[in-house]
Amino acid sequence: MQQNNTLNPIPIIFIIVFICVLVFTVPMYFRYQTRMDAQNELAAQQYLKQVAIATAESKNESAKFEAQAEVTRAEGVAKANKIIGDSLTNNEAYLRYLFVNNLEHTQNQIIYVPTEANLPIMEATRLK
Repeated sequence: MQQNNTLNPIPIIFIIVFICVLVFTVPMYFRYQTRMDAQNELAAQQYLKQVAIATAESKNESAKFEAQAEVTRAEGVAKANKIIGDSLTNNEAYLRYLFVNNLEHTQNQIIYVPTEANLPIMEATRLK
């Protein structure tokens, strides 16, 4: 029998071609991957920007509604104060009634009653 000592060139050529393909395609793949990572990061940043804008807009809208509610509340209080003030104007008897009625709920308190000149009588020496 005769032995064939020659090497088959096909596997060697295949390996060389494979290595050459890897040498050229691997850097291309890494550049592609880097570009895709950058695009994904850009998209994520744009999304976060949109979320921040939407959040700020909703806070702005909420603040406007809260301010409007506060104005409405203040208008209601002003109307109530006007009604109370109008009902107490020139109504000395009702004010005296409220004063006397509230005296029942005071215990151990000093109450200063205004005189004709609307000046209270001070009893500072009484507490010594």
